[in-house]
Amino acid sequence: MNEFRHGLLVGKFYPPHLGHHQAIRAAAARCDAFTVLVMASAVETVPLADRVAWMREEHAGDANVRVAGIRCDAPMDVTDQRVWAAQVAVMRAGIGGVAVDAVFSGDDYCVELARWFDAKAVRLERAGSSTSVRRDLAGRWDQLATPTRAGLTTRVVVLGAESTGTTTIARRLAAHYAARGGVWSATQCVEEYGRDYTALKWAGNPGVRLDEMVWTAEDFDLIGPEQTRREQAAARAGSPVLICDTDAFATAIWKRRYLGDPSGGAWTAVPPRAVYLVTDHVGVPWDDDGMREGDLAVRAAMTGWFIDALTGAGHSWVLLTGTPEQRLDVAFRTVEPLLQLRARFGEPLRGPGFEATE
Repeated sequence: MNEFRHGLLVGKFYPPHLGHHQAIRAAAARCDAFTVLVMASAVETVPLADRVAWMREEHAGDANVRVAGIRCDAPMDVTDQRVWAAQVAVMRAGIGGVAVDAVFSGDDYCVELARWFDAKAVRLERAGSSTSVRRDLAGRWDQLATPTRAGLTTRVVVLGAESTGTTTIARRLAAHYAARGGVWSATQCVEEYGRDYTALKWAGNPGVRLDEMVWTAEDFDLIGPEQTRREQAAARAGSPVLICDTDAFATAIWKRRYLGDPSGGAWTAVPPRAVYLVTDHVGVPWDDDGMREGDLAVRAAMTGWFIDALTGAGHSWVLLTGTPEQRLDVAFRTVEPLLQLRARFGEPLRGPGFEATE
């Protein structure tokens, strides 16, 4: 039996940082059961579902911790009992109406909040600041747990038909941001797993020419999920920007190329992207590196397939044309504003008693 039966911590977690997770684990260690309630308002620019998902992933190994979430657009005012009634009503709904005997908080209103739950107030020491993260995302990147980093990473996917420069563009983009140093030095480029898979498959078929290999739906059912797994791992370990040399969505287009069928099922669903950069085939000479089949007609057709698929799915995409340097210039000018946008957060609701709180 712990000190408390059921503890509660309420917060915006906008976004969650390492100090939050440290406080949650310390408080949960004193309770039989512990609920973290994430409350988000419409003016905030990180969706409630994302914050809840990041918190749940980070605390998946904490057996007595439950993460719940609820929208709340009531005003903020610790001096008004009607506002307290509105806020607490949402809180009770968010935790399912279960009894609470300890309310944990790092804020000055801890005692009053506990009174509304007829519970004991337990003051937590602050460690870290969501406000500081919102004001300088890159500068506070190391203060975020890996699920939050993965969720806030600006993901850029470079794709295109064979021998159109996708790998060159992707690697040079990643090198450009890594050269900034500091946290940016961890910028990664997720390589194309399909190429590795092709090499392994080809090695397992000695005496067969590359263009004679037989592809099956099962091959793509392996390639697509593995591409996403590698992307997710890189997002958790990288910088505020992640460059991907293709993705699972593009894998379905390669399936169309070999099987005439672009379906891929659940694995074609990919994490949110900032933008897709499509490398045009026009003006790019064919380079046979030993892993290409040399079908120039299909190469031209695939550019259209990528554009049609991206447009149909509602993705943002930019066509890269011209010389390699001209393509890189457009790529940089596309990505930089998206990075800046991702680093901006809407101001949370404020009110009497909340101006200086997290």
